[in-house]
Amino acid sequence: MRRLINLKPSRSVGVMLGLLPFALIVIIYIAASDKRLAENPDDRLLPSFTQMGEAVERLAFEPSRRTGEYVFWEDTKSSLQRLGLGIGIAALIGFSIGTLTGSIPLVNSPLSPLLTVISLVPPLALLPILFIVFGLGELAKVALIVIGVAPFIARDIQRSAQEIPTEQLVKAQTLGASTWHILLRVLIPQLTPRLIAAVRLSLGTGWLFLIAAEAIASTDGLGYRIFLVRRYMSMDIILPYVAWITFLAFLFDWLLAQLSRKAFPWHHQGGKA
Repeated sequence: MRRLINLKPSRSVGVMLGLLPFALIVIIYIAASDKRLAENPDDRLLPSFTQMGEAVERLAFEPSRRTGEYVFWEDTKSSLQRLGLGIGIAALIGFSIGTLTGSIPLVNSPLSPLLTVISLVPPLALLPILFIVFGLGELAKVALIVIGVAPFIARDIQRSAQEIPTEQLVKAQTLGASTWHILLRVLIPQLTPRLIAAVRLSLGTGWLFLIAAEAIASTDGLGYRIFLVRRYMSMDIILPYVAWITFLAFLFDWLLAQLSRKAFPWHHQGGKA
């Protein structure tokens, strides 16, 4: 039936419709920026794209007079190292705990309630404790990401493990499989693509904790730079940094999605993400 709910755009129309909101945002920003700069050329709230380009060029392609480093790329490198290490450790811990609690009742009984409670604790509330215990170095920043992301991954993997049909486990045991064989040959292969999906969903949270930690106690990093220049209202630096963080988050999400589709094509049959 020809109704709005049944209409589906073609691929080309879908792409155009997807780009339309971004084009509108850019047009509105340019109009607002031009209006403010026409009234006050020194206005710093809505810098022009030319001003932002000059700021990025200065930070990315001109060495710092103080350190000789390219600030933009050093900030990116520092943040990605912390994020990668934190997400990697969180994925390993979350996958291990989630698999065990989701498949072995004797592990689920003591750990599942604790996991639920830990997942409800706001990680940012623990940041002062982490700084006291681990100091202001890299360990506290990475620990914040791990504490914030690992429980989420663990609970997601736990739920996925519990959703695996019992018939598969019974058949494996009928064929003589031990607990470890079931874990290695039945559960883990099916849960690995779910781990990638959980990591994709947790990337935004990981960025949040990273930027919060860098803003409070750091001497480099994307979050540190944003909060450093805010006191000068340097929107020509803040906006490109925010856009860069958004691009990196989108890129990592896309790469993980491609990895999952290439490595586990069977998991994506039927329109799974």
